[in-house]
Parts: sequence; C-alpha cells; structure tokens
Amino acid sequence: MELFQSQYDWIKRTRETLFQYCEGISQPDYVKELESFGGDSIRNLHVHIATCFHFWLGTHGLGKTVDNTEPEDIKTVKDMRELFRKTDELVEEFLLKYEGNWEHTIPYTFKSGETSDFSTLWLFTHTTTHEFHHKGQIVKIGRQLGYTPPDTDLIAPEVNTCQI
Repeated sequence: MELFQSQYDWIKRTRETLFQYCEGISQPDYVKELESFGGDSIRNLHVHIATCFHFWLGTHGLGKTVDNTEPEDIKTVKDMRELFRKTDELVEEFLLKYEGNWEHTIPYTFKSGETSDFSTLWLFTHTTTHEFHHKGQIVKIGRQLGYTPPDTDLIAPEVNTCQI
C-alpha cells in the first residue's frame, strides 16, 4: 500500500473516534458558537476542515469544481459523516493521481496577485495537519461545554507482539 494512503487510513480511524465523541454531544451544543473560539462551533470547525480538503486537494490539486458547504448545511453528526465520506473520496482520488509524484508543483495565485508553487506533498501535508490542529480545538470546545473527550491523538498502528 502506498505510504500516504496508509497514513490517511490512520487519520480516518482517528477521525472516527472524534465522530463518536461528537455523537455524544447534544445537537444544540454541537452547533453552539463560542466567543472564546472566535464564534466557532464544533460543527463550524468540522465543516472548515472538510472545505480545506475540498479547496486544496479538490479544486486546486485536481482542478475539480467542488460544491461549497456552509456550516448551516450540516445539522447533525450524521450529516458531517456524509460530508467527510465525500471528502474521503476526493482525498483518495488525489492520492491515486499523485502517487509517486509528490514533488509535482501546482501554481496558485492569491487574491493579492502574488503567486506561489505548492507541491502535491505540501498540499497533502497541509490539509492533514490542518485537520489535527482543528481537531484539538473541537475537543477543547467540547470540554468547555462539559463533555469529557476520549484520547483523539493519532490512533497507533497495531503493535507487533514479536520481540525485535
């Protein structure tokens, strides 16, 4: 299995732990916007994570038109799971297209007119680390709302019980 596909599989398993945690949060708390987080909610941050993948990997990396998702489009964790199912399909397509070609660069023009070249490795790394950054904020918001989170660090691979 290709290295980055294996890495993304770990990310999805860790994301599943976060989804299960969010399923234990009441719907009003799931969408509650907290001033201490700049008006963001758990739902809003989750949508932000998905749309980052959509923009950088889908629109920029694959040249696809990806429908914009607004936080208000997502009402429940079940809806969020569906958004991430579509996100996973996009990531899988990106990983397949660029497998073994991680230094390939794609130019990007910012609104300011400045341009930069981003490697496909940078695009994948940025989106996955971005998810973990906001996952930490989601857990922190849940904690502030009175929910005890599980360990949401990267799920460890199965441990080989053989002595090395």
